[in-house]
Amino acid sequence: MKQLLFTLALAVSCLAAQAQNFEGKIVYHNTYQSKIPGLADGQLTTLMGEVQNWYIKEGDYLSEVNGTQMVWQLYRNSENKLYSKVAGSVRLLWNDGAMNPDSVLSTTLRKGAIEVLGYQCDELTLVCRSGVQKYYFSPRLPVQQGLFKAHRYGNWYAYLSKAGAVPLKMVIETPQFSMESVATGVHPMKLSSTRFALPADAQTMKNPY
Repeated sequence: MKQLLFTLALAVSCLAAQAQNFEGKIVYHNTYQSKIPGLADGQLTTLMGEVQNWYIKEGDYLSEVNGTQMVWQLYRNSENKLYSKVAGSVRLLWNDGAMNPDSVLSTTLRKGAIEVLGYQCDELTLVCRSGVQKYYFSPRLPVQQGLFKAHRYGNWYAYLSKAGAVPLKMVIETPQFSMESVATGVHPMKLSSTRFALPADAQTMKNPY
């Protein structure tokens, strides 16, 4: 179950003006469908949360959710590590961004697939060993891809290398669950680097899952 929750959290997090890279906040609404006997859709939603605030500045990002299990995830580019804060745990769990147990088998790009919040979005489909991942993005919200070149975990660079922009919608399908994440607000703003700093008293350990 914990491994499933971390996989889900990664999908949520992994999850930017024209001519410059996006810096600011995107708010998403997340819905889940469980394919695991005994785990209802509502339970999964409660664990993972349905509202997500995602912040990005240059090569760092922070994902905050209103779940009862997962609290936040922080990617620090300087370390190439993704830190996860789990409810009830004193220690932060980290994953090496260079490690990826999944792999992408094929990709398909479809131009002008949908519109989200007034942004015309292309659709990028990644067929992976873990299932199918669909991302919808607008080139009006670009990300500096090179900053995330070492971020293989969760297929994040596999997505960014093709899209080069923050996703405004994601649909993730695996044998264990399906998830849809849709942006409900895009808020360009200047962010302080302190938002992406670890707590001063943080205790960390490698994620065993």
